[in-house]
Amino acid sequence: MTTHIQPISEVTQRGTDALIKEIGVVDTIRFLNQLRAGSGNYTMERDKLFQGLSVKDIISEIKAQRNQSRNAANPADALASRG
Repeated sequence: MTTHIQPISEVTQRGTDALIKEIGVVDTIRFLNQLRAGSGNYTMERDKLFQGLSVKDIISEIKAQRNQSRNAANPADALASRG
């Protein structure tokens, strides 16, 4: 069995055409924009951001921020939950 390997430009064009056909031009652009390579060094940034924190610390911070957001959205509920 022989496999024909297409140039990447052709694969990209065929994939883009298939997306446009299925989801339209606007949603194709939105989808493809998600796949762009970012900049920077995620690993170094993450290490710096979470330096000295345990997973438990990070989870506690997430829960505290969620509670803050909920309380800001519903001040009456926040007051009622205090007692």
